[in-house]
Amino acid sequence: MNPLLQLTDAQIGAWVASFVLPLFRVMAVLMTMPIFGTTLVPKRVRLYMALAITVVIVPGLPPMPVVDALNLRALLLVGEQIIIGALLGFSLQLLFQAFVVAGQIIAVQMGMGFASMVDPTNGVSVAVVGQFFTMLVTLLFLGMNAHLVVFEVLTESFTTLPVGNALLVNHFWELVTHMGWVFGAAVLLVLPAITALLVVNVAFGVMTRAAPQLNIFSIGFPLTLVLGMVILWISMADILNQYQPLASQALQWLRELARAR
Repeated sequence: MNPLLQLTDAQIGAWVASFVLPLFRVMAVLMTMPIFGTTLVPKRVRLYMALAITVVIVPGLPPMPVVDALNLRALLLVGEQIIIGALLGFSLQLLFQAFVVAGQIIAVQMGMGFASMVDPTNGVSVAVVGQFFTMLVTLLFLGMNAHLVVFEVLTESFTTLPVGNALLVNHFWELVTHMGWVFGAAVLLVLPAITALLVVNVAFGVMTRAAPQLNIFSIGFPLTLVLGMVILWISMADILNQYQPLASQALQWLRELARAR
């Protein structure tokens, strides 16, 4: 009579670690990265996506440390994977937030700062122009297959940042130092529009000094709004050339954060 299949604690721990530890890192990335980590994608769908991605990439990953599921070291390793995944996801948020800030700046300059709506992706109130830039950069991000680059870097991160041997302090500091890039990139995006609207406002100031009896508020506000829409429409012709270097730099920072090739 053949004995039943017997599994040792070490074998069970190895199987659990080889799947569960990568799952937490993948899940953290999907919960924090743009598009997939927004409220537009249900949490159950994100969980299924994380399970599917983990099943696909696990056979090609390096060996995972054998841990006891009820041990404190296992909890520390799970926390490490969540932090690494969150850092990778938040680094991509810098690209999208640059366009949101750019929309906020140009909306204030053209007099549409009061026109706000609830952003369904983040659940906060933002300017309509900022929401327009968010939808535009989302389409460009997916159209250029940047999400596939993210998944590639995520897979390589298990080799460059192995489980149990990642130095999180250095990576966290690198992410903090890159946060100042958001405002600089936003200013560069809207600099032509800001300059044109500044010229318009200066012209209104000269008109007010030349003809004090002219009610500049009744004329200037709608004219500034119309000219701002025209300037925004003209600037959209070159949005792809402005997006490509920013996206390339953001993805390069993601590779540097993950120490990927």
